[in-house]
Amino acid sequence: MSAYCLLTGVKPVFGNNVSHSHRRTRRRWNPNIQQRRYWLPSEGRHVRLTLSARAIKTIDRIGIERAVAVIRARGEKI
Repeated sequence: MSAYCLLTGVKPVFGNNVSHSHRRTRRRWNPNIQQRRYWLPSEGRHVRLTLSARAIKTIDRIGIERAVAVIRARGEKI
């Protein structure tokens, strides 16, 4: 499972660990990615989406139909 949200497009962010002596080593911050299965009434089937925690809350607010429309408008295949 790749660390990429289908709805918000959030990906890992890269930066540096900075030690007490100020030495820098590379690190990455991973988004909180979850796999969720939603019922899509317009198509009569379930869809499995890879979403961030923030995107799950967004779907709770705007609804799955509108969220799928946004994902498809970006060109993602569901």
